[in-house]
Amino acid sequence: MHRAPILPSGSDPSARDALVRAILAFLSERDLLTLDGIRDALEREIDNAGPQALIDLRRRLTTDAGWQYAPADPLARRIHLLLADRLMQPDSGLEGVEHLHGLEDTPLVIIANHLSYADANVIQMLLHRAGVRGLVERLTTLAGPKVFSHRQRRFSSLCFGTIKVPQSVDVASGEAVMNPREVARAAREAIAIARERLDAGDALLLFGEGRRSRTGAMQPMLPAVARYIEGLDVPVLPVGITGTAGLFPIDAETVHPVRVTARVGTPIPASSLSAYARGDRRGMMDGIGMAIARLLPASYQGCYGA
Repeated sequence: MHRAPILPSGSDPSARDALVRAILAFLSERDLLTLDGIRDALEREIDNAGPQALIDLRRRLTTDAGWQYAPADPLARRIHLLLADRLMQPDSGLEGVEHLHGLEDTPLVIIANHLSYADANVIQMLLHRAGVRGLVERLTTLAGPKVFSHRQRRFSSLCFGTIKVPQSVDVASGEAVMNPREVARAAREAIAIARERLDAGDALLLFGEGRRSRTGAMQPMLPAVARYIEGLDVPVLPVGITGTAGLFPIDAETVHPVRVTARVGTPIPASSLSAYARGDRRGMMDGIGMAIARLLPASYQGCYGA
């Protein structure tokens, strides 16, 4: 969610200043006193991380991992968690935490509605605030190519593990467009890597609509997303998000603190979804879509509303 800087190499102290300036520019609508406090907190956090952390962050921001798994960057994560209370209003929260009991160390797939590039970061922040730290550490997000084509989005993606996934021409735009053959090849790679991460114990987070809703209302889930859970014996956790569209509006350059909520639903065994839908991918994803819609206000439910 932050405008990522072009960090100087080595241990030059200007690297810290460049990073702090970039973050403050992204938070530019705050009053000067608040910005001064944020600056002090950021400088302390970055200094505590040490010069090597800045060198590593610079390398991660300029290195394209392709279709491979990219682990989280510790400094990027620490900065986002430091800013969490300043990015979300105090009454923001995670509801349905009881559904996470017993899943802290279990491989699982989280599927949520999609409103903003900030959605994955908000979910991570709310999990951290709710004390579900084990899940925060294991979070791996599936993200489309556009996330990796802009420096500020790439910076945000470094807060957790990421797997770049292709987008078909139906949902992609601009630099994210790929031809069908490229999409098919990259999708096979992404699915294989996602399953490797589940085998390693990760919690996969994906957005089944494939793109952000511009109205806030849910769009149809993509049948192809079912390939990530087919044949697996893992819990699928529906999550309904509200408020993030106002936090980081489409085409915006800065964030706007708002009330955001993530509501967790009852876990659904992936095998049960497949059995209920008789293996039909559209049926599987519509079942998840309806489970997410039940966690949302009526105005957000879109095509899955009553």
